[in-house]
Amino acid sequence: MFNLCCNKAGHRLFYHSSRKNMASVSTALVFLAEGAEEMETVITVDVLRRGEVDVVLAGIDGDGPVKCSRNVKLVPDKSLRDALHKEYDVLICPGGGLGAENLCKSKEVGKALQEQEKRGGFIAAICAGPTALLAHNVGKGKKITSYPSMADKLKDAYKYSEDRVVVDGKFITSRGPGTCFEFALAIVEQLKGKEKAHALVKPMLIKI
Repeated sequence: MFNLCCNKAGHRLFYHSSRKNMASVSTALVFLAEGAEEMETVITVDVLRRGEVDVVLAGIDGDGPVKCSRNVKLVPDKSLRDALHKEYDVLICPGGGLGAENLCKSKEVGKALQEQEKRGGFIAAICAGPTALLAHNVGKGKKITSYPSMADKLKDAYKYSEDRVVVDGKFITSRGPGTCFEFALAIVEQLKGKEKAHALVKPMLIKI
């Protein structure tokens, strides 16, 4: 791609704009459903944005305020229907019991996850979020983790781990509110590299 500029004499010059620089913008979509776990949603969005990932918080039932698991209301950036007019580098499923149930029931969420897997994009889920992968038949046979009480639901379809964060190919999973920062940093590392993820740790005073 070529861009136009002028030198001091006013003559027009063309210079080459590297496609590599254009491609360096990473994108993420975070599903927001009623009953979502607040920490897992907000911390993930916050850390990714600090890591210079372009994040869309998408309400699966529209663009209005969403009541989360501890009665905190979050306002999505846009509805999931509007958000899915483009592709994303990673789709993210927060947990929360009711939130995860709503992700499991959503046909739009299921279609998005299935298409993401087919095209080789990243999928991330935390806490009860991995049950949405099971419900929509995504990532079967992959090594994953989840909130401990979800383990029995997942063990037959996946290689289950009790590690705090698990990365298996394009699937990133984690355990719960206490592992949110590690989860988000793992996503940043996959999208932007280890150096970018490590650079976020000290300013946020994270101890990992």
